Amino acid sequence: MTKNNRTYRWAVGIALFTAAFLVWAIGALGVIAYEGFRGDMMYLGVLAVLVVGAAVARFRARGMARALFATAVAQALVAVVALLAGMAGERGTSALEIVGVNGMFVALFCLSGWVFRHAAAPEKVPA
Repeated sequence: MTKNNRTYRWAVGIALFTAAFLVWAIGALGVIAYEGFRGDMMYLGVLAVLVVGAAVARFRARGMARALFATAVAQALVAVVALLAGMAGERGTSALEIVGVNGMFVALFCLSGWVFRHAAAPEKVPA
């Protein structure tokens, strides 16, 4: 297995973990407020960006990096919309929690994009 292949697998693992963690958080806990809060449905758009981006990229490392960075932007936009819509006032949440939880997901999606970017780099052959 080449270095780039291992790196690609790590990037896929981070992306899948982050997406699965987001789905679990939406269903079990509620990301913005409490479990079942309708505002959490915005996160389906984040997952749609990931799925469509991966399909457009045909799962190639360079395109996947772009898809994961776009997913991170979509995640950040959901947090901005939630704050502007006053969802921080819902029971069981605060602005700091919305920023913190979404920031964690943004960081994980960016980490995966960064690892995909490294997987896309040409492998150096020792002289």
